[in-house]
Amino acid sequence: MRIGSAVQALSCSLRNFSDHANYNYKSLQTLLQMCAKNKHINAGKCCHALAIHADLLADTLICNMLINVYSKCGLVQYARYVFDRMPERTVVSWNTMIAAHNHQWQDTEALELFMEMCRDGTSLVTKFTLSSVLCACAAKGAILESRQLHALAVKIAVDSNVYVGTALLDVYGKCGMIDDACWAFESMPEKSSVTWSSMIAGCVQNDLHEEALLFFRKAQVLGVECTQFTLSAVLSACASLAVTIEGVQLHAILIKVGFRSDMYVRTSLIDVYSRCGCIAEAYLVFTDMEEKSIVLWNAMIAGFSRHACVNEAMILFEKMQQKGVCPNEVTYISLLSACSHVGSVESGRRYFDQMLKDENVQPNVLHYSCMVDVLGRSGQIQEAWRLIENMPFKATAAMWGSLLGACRTHGELRLAKVAAEHLFEIEPENAGNHVLLSNLYAANRRWGDVANARKLLKDSGAKKEIGKSWIEVKNRVHIFVVGDHNHPRFSEIYAKLEDLENEMKKLAYKVETHSDLHDVEEDQKQELLRHHSEKLALAFGLISLPSGLPIRIKKNLRICRDCHSFMKFASRISDREIIVRDTNRFHHFRSGSCSCRDF
Repeated sequence: MRIGSAVQALSCSLRNFSDHANYNYKSLQTLLQMCAKNKHINAGKCCHALAIHADLLADTLICNMLINVYSKCGLVQYARYVFDRMPERTVVSWNTMIAAHNHQWQDTEALELFMEMCRDGTSLVTKFTLSSVLCACAAKGAILESRQLHALAVKIAVDSNVYVGTALLDVYGKCGMIDDACWAFESMPEKSSVTWSSMIAGCVQNDLHEEALLFFRKAQVLGVECTQFTLSAVLSACASLAVTIEGVQLHAILIKVGFRSDMYVRTSLIDVYSRCGCIAEAYLVFTDMEEKSIVLWNAMIAGFSRHACVNEAMILFEKMQQKGVCPNEVTYISLLSACSHVGSVESGRRYFDQMLKDENVQPNVLHYSCMVDVLGRSGQIQEAWRLIENMPFKATAAMWGSLLGACRTHGELRLAKVAAEHLFEIEPENAGNHVLLSNLYAANRRWGDVANARKLLKDSGAKKEIGKSWIEVKNRVHIFVVGDHNHPRFSEIYAKLEDLENEMKKLAYKVETHSDLHDVEEDQKQELLRHHSEKLALAFGLISLPSGLPIRIKKNLRICRDCHSFMKFASRISDREIIVRDTNRFHHFRSGSCSCRDF
């Protein structure tokens, strides 16, 4: 029987309620359970009316069921109305109402209600009460309250309960207390798939991506059920680490367990492939999804932006709008970033103006930061400066960094000093700002200013980041620094580099010594550039990976001009695709050219 018909039948029988009181009471309970299960709010309201008509609002069980119906349907204010007018409240009443506030992200109200429950003193705190209140603490980031609840859980001997334990490690993870989360996890005698998911997610939230992968592998060995939440968290870890093999393995797992159509898992998978340099594979995952949310469109546009595929990002943006999906703040950030990567200043201006006219989008400081980058990279430094001066936000370190980088590229000393002064004040611990200013002076052969800049760096105590590159071969990551002789195959690596240089000279390759900004002779500069970390990683990849396979290199700093030129020649000589991810973007080198168009 349909819910509506059942309600109507019960309503008719209420005319003779005294003759069938027990039957109608049970029928009302059944209907309320059905309404909660199916989230049928109209029928639920009808049941509420029937309860009033039958004078059942003094019945605690019926009231609890009404609170449950309203909370499941998202009408927490209606649930609270029933709760506040109940003559008698049981622990179920309190737990249901606290959970109702939690489901609507009303964490403050949930905590206040719990304190009211404790003051009332008529109902005992249970494991369900604590798990709900801990969820509210996690959303609120309430560390002190969480520790107090943990102590209470120990006092009433429910800390080993799987629900309470899971809630505890979740709140500790979200509050950045990962050691406490691990302690709570290891202390639990019983762990559910939700427990494992929470622990893995906690590691990811605290940037412990390798630890997240270790937990996932352990869960697999123990035969723990693999959920979409687990997969999303582990895929996020793979994306941050840019580990291709693990990403491909997870792709196979999600197909096997049946989550290939889950929107969140798919979005995470696109992010993994794009961050690992596999943009074609990311696009295959995207096109294979029939129903596409704005989050999925944004993930793919961001992937294209990361790989400097500006035309592809623009085309996808147009397709998204044709499908009736409205862009949001994230969409415009990705588009503007794509424009900055290839110097498409006119497109950047067009998208920026379009965003400002879009009533559904609220421009923020990130959009202005991207636009400053678009203008600065293209040499429009004065326009970038005017944008910073006139924008409705306070300039961030990223903006001043973009301006300083643009000044370095285009030789603008006056504004470089202004940008550097702001950066030294905002982030004094960042040695990169001192180095950038020093490099600008060195490029203009102002060695006295170089010496002053380096002295300022030394006096500041900021540490310069050591450049390094790494490459994954046969499930192992190999890390290189400039002039590295620690690798067991260093003699083969250097021999391969020499062979490459000899082949390149036949193609008119010349070392771009202006990339090295040391005050030394030309031949010394050539020697310093010859053994940069990405070149060593490339040579190792060429002697270690089968011919035809792409070579994927990651670098913690931006690639220099000479190494960029070297990679172009190497891709032509080796007939391979070479993919280099530096701190800014991906460079795809194919047949002597780069996807960034040398910008």
